Amino acid sequence: MRNRILVIDDEKAIADIVKFNLEKEGHIVETAYDGEDGFKKVSKFNPDLILLDIMMPKKDGFQVLKEVRVNSQVPVIMLTAKEEEVDKVLGLELGADDYVVKPFSMRELMARVKANLRRVDFSGSSQTDDLIQLNGLEIDLIKYEVRKNGEIVELTLREFELLKFLASKSGQVFTREQLLEEVWGYEYYGDIRTVDVTVRRLREKIEDNNGEFKYIMTKRGVGYYFGR
Repeated sequence: MRNRILVIDDEKAIADIVKFNLEKEGHIVETAYDGEDGFKKVSKFNPDLILLDIMMPKKDGFQVLKEVRVNSQVPVIMLTAKEEEVDKVLGLELGADDYVVKPFSMRELMARVKANLRRVDFSGSSQTDDLIQLNGLEIDLIKYEVRKNGEIVELTLREFELLKFLASKSGQVFTREQLLEEVWGYEYYGDIRTVDVTVRRLREKIEDNNGEFKYIMTKRGVGYYFGR
């Protein structure tokens, strides 16, 4: 399937070589070399996935991500030259689905792109069989939609995949390492805090605002599970 991918990176050489390799894979690619132009192209190009650098002129990647997330849940992979944990966590907190640390291998980047494009490859069928209903939540596996008490809950790709996985195995406890393998879908080069950040964001969106959890539960010293 030909997907539309927007590459936003002020290092023109990197953006252009990424564009070249993505086009070899059959994708339609647009580039932007600063955050301001990149954000403008989000609405004009309507991408299926965004590769977003952090350190850029005019608007940095974090600012662009915040503005994108106001109206869109398009998968976003952050590109960063920094290995500092604060940058990775902040990107995930703001709604990034993934990140790749420069310098990266093109094989690794292509694998991340493929994994994060799974949502836009779903069938447009109107069938309603693929529906998980638990504790007031409806998880539509065809439309990639989540509803709580009839209201749509806007989730990123990674949040949806994590919720779908846990809900489909309700009551079963998974370690963070297992969740990285099962949900992220490839050998992950980050650390297990990625899971904790995603769980926290997911809880903020689906749990009641009373300090108690009934969906994503913690098994102390082990990991997470979906409450029965």
